[in-house]
Order: sequence, then C-alpha cells, then structure tokens
Amino acid sequence: MGKALAENFAPAKAVFDEVNEALSQDLSKLMWDGPEDELTLTENAQPALMAVSLAAMRSLEEKGVTLEKAATYVAGHSLGEYSALAASGALSIADAARLLKTRGRAMQEAVPVGEGAMAALLGAELPQAKELAAAAAEGDVCEVANDNAPGQVVISGAKAAIDRAIKLAPEYGARRAVPLPVSAPFHCSLMGPAADAMREAIAGIEIKAPCVPLVANVLAEPISDPEEIRKRLVEQVTGSVRWRESMLFLQAKGIKAVYEVGAGRVLTGIARRFEGIDAKSVGTAEEVEAVAAELAG
Repeated sequence: MGKALAENFAPAKAVFDEVNEALSQDLSKLMWDGPEDELTLTENAQPALMAVSLAAMRSLEEKGVTLEKAATYVAGHSLGEYSALAASGALSIADAARLLKTRGRAMQEAVPVGEGAMAALLGAELPQAKELAAAAAEGDVCEVANDNAPGQVVISGAKAAIDRAIKLAPEYGARRAVPLPVSAPFHCSLMGPAADAMREAIAGIEIKAPCVPLVANVLAEPISDPEEIRKRLVEQVTGSVRWRESMLFLQAKGIKAVYEVGAGRVLTGIARRFEGIDAKSVGTAEEVEAVAAELAG
C-alpha cells in the first residue's frame, strides 16, 4: 500500500518519511513488508491510511493539481477526515499522524476486545436502522455508526445488542445484516473514553483554516473555523458518520466529480450511486498520472 507512489514520486516518499519520523516508527516498512497482523492494529492502520492519502495528494500537487485550484470541498470518512484536513492545510502531516496513532490506541482501549461489535444493515434506510437499534438495545448500547449510502447503514454497540439486532434485522427492512470484522465498536457512545483522550490530544494541536471547506462527518455540512473543526473531531469519535447526507449535500451544491485520494475504492463506489456525480479513485501511480493529466490544465 503506497509503495509504488513512494517509488515514483519524491513528494510521496517525503510523506512516508515524515510520518515515520513523527511516530518514531518505521510505519512504511510495516506497510510494505508486514507483518500484516501488526499493520492491521487500529493504532497502525489509521496513520498508515492517512499516509497513503497524503502521498497521493502530494504526488498530484507535484503534477500541478492543487486543492485550491481543483476542489470546492474536501471530506473524509471517519479517520479520512484527518487526511482531508491534512491535505487542505488545516493539520500538519506530522500532527495528523500522531493524532491518528492516539485515536487508534484510544479507540481500541475504550472497550475490551470481544465486548463490542458492529454490523452492516444492507437494504435498510436510516429511520429503519434507528428503530432496529432502539429495539435491540434492551438496556445496552446499540446505535447507528455510519449512514453510508441509500440502503447501507452500520450499527455499533455492545456485542449482545448487535447480535440481537442481526436477528431482528429482517423485521426492520434489512435484506441482510452482516457482522463486521472490527476490533472495537466505533462511532457509538461506548467510545466515550476515546473521545476524552482525543479532546486532550487535539487541545494542544495547531489547526488552521483549510484552503477549502471540510464537509464534516457529524454535520454533513461544510466548516472552516479551526475551533469548530477541533470540536467536531472530538464529537466524531462517538458520533455517527453522516456520509450519505454529505454526498447529498455535494449533489445539491452541483458537484459533478469527486476523487477518492488514497487507498481503496469503497467511497468511489458509494459516490457513483448518487445521480450526476462521477467518481474516480486516485491511489496508484497510474491513477495519479491519469487524474493529473485530466485536472492540471
């Protein structure tokens, strides 16, 4: 992940070096050589994904594509919000890496392994998912974590409650309820200790106004004020990722093209479900070259 970017673009290599230095850890070696079970630890995976996104963005910039010229808004899904903020100049890469290391560790430590769970509800819409979560809670935590796309909502909470929700899901319009292979119940109130840790960590970090507004996860609306960003990053730990509404906001603003800058294509697939929006992934050296040729002019 990201190795070809580092080999083909000097600014990408510089990003990985900067992240390694910020963390006092050879994260890029872990990304490229493993072991995989160590890389997939939340405290490593989060800064690693951010590093790839920023490596791709810096590679685009070397080719003449800047956010100031090419973008109207930035957005990022969950940890991707930190990538979006670093790409837009609100956070330094080093601070984003350190914050994500802290965030990953705090999220993992907030709930003992095995006591929390998450599940994707396929075919259910947000109102149905909220009703299901309330019915399955029975005194435990069971909440909507991600509203990703029409017919794709993720719930999070205590394992017993998520197990009940999976059984009840067909009664609430879900075609399928799929347990997710996660190490903790992210984006629900069980993450309260992690939110406290992030409030303390973010308090000492310089945040600048981004060069283009950030469509915030917890609001599905754009923000630019540094103190507002600080507040919403803390809320995001326990709050729901309102991605479907964020895409609807962009659609309503007449956005015709979105670019998923970094590893993976999941958000590209989601974006293509919204009429009038063309989506492309920018995570490989070839994709950087192709998108740069498209946008640099």
